Amino acid sequence: MKKVILSIAVIAAMGLTSCKDNAKQETATETEVSAEMAMADLSFGVRGNCGMCKTTIEKAANGVEGVSSANWDVDKKKIDVAFDDTKTDAMAIHNAIAASGYDTEKATGNLDAYENLPGCCKYDHDMTMNQSGEVKADDHSNNDM
Repeated sequence: MKKVILSIAVIAAMGLTSCKDNAKQETATETEVSAEMAMADLSFGVRGNCGMCKTTIEKAANGVEGVSSANWDVDKKKIDVAFDDTKTDAMAIHNAIAASGYDTEKATGNLDAYENLPGCCKYDHDMTMNQSGEVKADDHSNNDM
């Protein structure tokens, strides 16, 4: 009789334990879903010239808390950023890039930081931030004369 009672108690304990594990897994899934909902994507123009610029610009953007990825396109003069909008906002990203010496659409690059950039990274401050990557109609640089 003791073995029967002991067996029932062990089976009941195992059943209750497995229910708790399922509840924990459901809670973890709900947390992951809500974390994904907080992510935002942003694209904007950033002036720069070369691969060294790319490294500096991306490092500045990735240094902002909440930024999960940053990719600056050298040709398009455009950065794509994914970030947690509960931890940061677009202006903080613009300001971080500007602090590294690079102009963005909404923030002017820090002049001291710009002066400390390598020579190849000293971009034209009037440079167009070509976000589409298309050649402009008035661009005659490919014409043979």
